[in-house]
Amino acid sequence: MRRTLSILMTLSAGLSLGMAKPLVLHVAPNGNDNWSGQVADASPDGKDGPLATLKAAIAAARKASPEAKSHGVSILLRGGTYELAEPVQLGPEDSGQRPDAPLLIAAYPGETPVLSGGRHITGWREVAGKPGWWGAEIPEVHSGQWLFRQLFVNGERRQRARTPNQGFPRVQGASPEGNPAQFKFKAGDLKREWVADGAVEVVALLAWADLRMYLRGLDETNLVATLSAAPQRSNKEGNARYYIENAPDALDMPGEWYLNRKTGVLTYWAKAGEDMAHAEVVAPRLQTLLRLEGDFAAEKAVKHVVLHGLAFAYSDWKLDERGYADTQAAVGVRGDIFAAGAVECVVENCALTHLGNYGLELGRGCQNDRVVGNEFCDLGGGGIRVGEPRARQAAFDQNHGHTITDNDIHQGGLVYPPAGGIFVLQSGGNRIAHNHVHHLYYTAVSLGWTWGYRESPCRENIVEFNHLHDLGQGMLSDMGAVYTLGLQPGTIIRNNLIHDVCADNYGGWGLYTDEGSTGILLENNVVYRCKDAGFHQHYGRDNILRNNIFAFNQKSQLMRTREEAHNSFFFTNNIVYFDSGELLGSNWRKENYVIDGNVYFDARPGADAAALRFSGATLQQWRERGHDLNSLVADPRFVAPGWYDFRLRDDSPALKLGFQPIDLSQVGVRPPGFRR
Repeated sequence: MRRTLSILMTLSAGLSLGMAKPLVLHVAPNGNDNWSGQVADASPDGKDGPLATLKAAIAAARKASPEAKSHGVSILLRGGTYELAEPVQLGPEDSGQRPDAPLLIAAYPGETPVLSGGRHITGWREVAGKPGWWGAEIPEVHSGQWLFRQLFVNGERRQRARTPNQGFPRVQGASPEGNPAQFKFKAGDLKREWVADGAVEVVALLAWADLRMYLRGLDETNLVATLSAAPQRSNKEGNARYYIENAPDALDMPGEWYLNRKTGVLTYWAKAGEDMAHAEVVAPRLQTLLRLEGDFAAEKAVKHVVLHGLAFAYSDWKLDERGYADTQAAVGVRGDIFAAGAVECVVENCALTHLGNYGLELGRGCQNDRVVGNEFCDLGGGGIRVGEPRARQAAFDQNHGHTITDNDIHQGGLVYPPAGGIFVLQSGGNRIAHNHVHHLYYTAVSLGWTWGYRESPCRENIVEFNHLHDLGQGMLSDMGAVYTLGLQPGTIIRNNLIHDVCADNYGGWGLYTDEGSTGILLENNVVYRCKDAGFHQHYGRDNILRNNIFAFNQKSQLMRTREEAHNSFFFTNNIVYFDSGELLGSNWRKENYVIDGNVYFDARPGADAAALRFSGATLQQWRERGHDLNSLVADPRFVAPGWYDFRLRDDSPALKLGFQPIDLSQVGVRPPGFRR
C-alpha cells in the first residue's frame, strides 16, 4: 500500500509543479467511451469526462506516449458496479516501465468500484399457490446461451436446491469405483426421476477430496447408482457421505433456488423478510474476471501492473458433461483473477468475494509478485493458488519469489470443499506471512506437489506470523492447518498461531508433514484444540520441531506414522500440555527420531506424572530406549491455560530448560502502515 500511495503522491506533485505529466485516465459508471477519460467528472457541456469501461481505458493506456509511460499510467475507477461482458485482459504491452512507474489500476480515492462478472436478475413474480416462491424468466437460459450455478440475493450466497438440507446419506459399503463410477445406495435415498432429469448432481466427500458428477443410472433392484465418469483412483472412502444438488424437488426450504435450463425459469423460495420485487439478485455470467498473461513463445512477461483498492465479485464455476473428480486441494480449479507470466505485479487492498473458484492464481511463469492486504471471502474454492502441478525447467516458465502477506481469507470451499486457503504447488522462495486464514473445510497453507523423495522446486518458503483457525469444520479428513509434501530444504514454518482444526473421520492436525516432507524447520508455533494431534508426520526426513507449544489437542498430542531407516525428525525444546487423549499416537516403534529437552504435562484432575505413558512405555522405559533423557514431566506454568493464554510465568520449568517465550502480538493481519 505504501508503494501505491507513493505513486499517487508523486503523480499529484508532478501535476502541481508542472513536471512532465503522467497519464491519468478515469472510468465511471456514467462515463462514455467516446470521451478522453482524462477528467474525473463529466464536463458541463457533456463533451468530455470519464470513460465508461475499463477495457476502453486499457486501450487508451496502450496508446500513451513513451514519455507518459515513463512516468507511469494510472487508471482510476470511480465508485459503482461495472458489469463485465468478458474478462479484463492485460498482456506484455500493458506493462509498466518500472516498479515506481507501473500501470496502476486503482479505486478513485475514497470510492469503491466493483468489477462484476454477474448480471442482475429482474422481472420476479410470485408463484401461484406457493407462498414465498418467486419466479423469473430468463430468455438466455431458455435459448441455451447462459447457464449459471450460483445465485446471490442482497449480497448473500443462496443454496442451489439440495437434499438433504442437513447431514448426508451414505454410500453403502465401498467407495464409488469403476468407469463410469458406481456405488451402492440405501433404498429411498435416490430417485429414478433424477436420472431422467439429466442435470441432477451427486456430490461425494472422499477423505481429502470430493467428486461432483451427474446421476446417470439407477438399478433399483440391486440398489446401484451410476455416475457420469470415473473417480480418481487415489481417493477412496468406504461408507462415504454424499448429497444431491440441482434436483427440482430438492427446492424445499427458504433460501434455496432452482434453475430450469429447459424453460429458462429461475425459481427461488424467499427467506423471511425478503421482498423479491425490490431485492438485488445477481447471477454470474463469467468464470474469470481478469487475466494477466505474458507471451511465453516470445518470453515477454506482463510486468509492473498494480491492482489497488478494487472489488472483484460474482464469478461462476463450471461442470462439463462428465463431471468432476478432485485429486487433492481442488487442484483442477483455477483462479478468477488468473495470472501467467506476470512478473513483479501487485494485488493490494482488494476485495475478492462471491466467487466460484480460487480467488487468485499466480501460475506458470509468475515471479516476484506481491499479494498484500486483500480480503478473500465467500469463495467456491480457496483463496490464493501459487504455481503449477508441473515443475518447469525453463527459467521464464518457473514460479517463485512471491510475497503474500496481511490477507484475510475466509468462508471458502463452498463449492469445492478441498480447496486450500493458500495453495503452493511447484513454487519456492515465497514468503507467506501475517495472513488470517479461517473457516475453510481443508488446509489453510499447503506447500508442495511432489510425493516422496524426488527433487522439487518447492523449497525455501517461509510461513510465519499467520493466524490459522476453524479449519476442516468436520467436512473432510486427512488435513492440517499447515500441510507439506516432499523435499523442502530451507522451508521455515514459524511463529504461527493455529487452533480449532477438526476433520470428519480422521486427521485434523495443526502441523502436518506428509509424504516425503524433508528438511523443514518448524519453530515457535502455538498449536491447540486440534482433533487428532497438534503435530503429525506421515513420513519424511530430518525435519526440526523446536520451541513449539502443543496444547489441548484431543485424540493425541503428537503422531508419527511410517517407520523408515533414516531419522524422521528432531523434536526438542517443546511444551506439550493436554487434558484428553494420549501423549503419543500412532507408530513410535523403532528409534529413528530424536526427541529430548521437552516439557510434558497431563492437566487432567488427579493425573499422576508417574503414570504418564510414552507410546505405552513409562518415562524410565522410554529413556532406556534413548528418548527424552533431559525432558521434564511438569506443569509448564502458563499464565492462564484455560483462557488459552500460553505465556510462561517466571517460575516456569520450561524456561530453565531453555524454552524461549513466543510472542504472538505480531500474528495475523497488520494495520496498513506496518506492512512490509
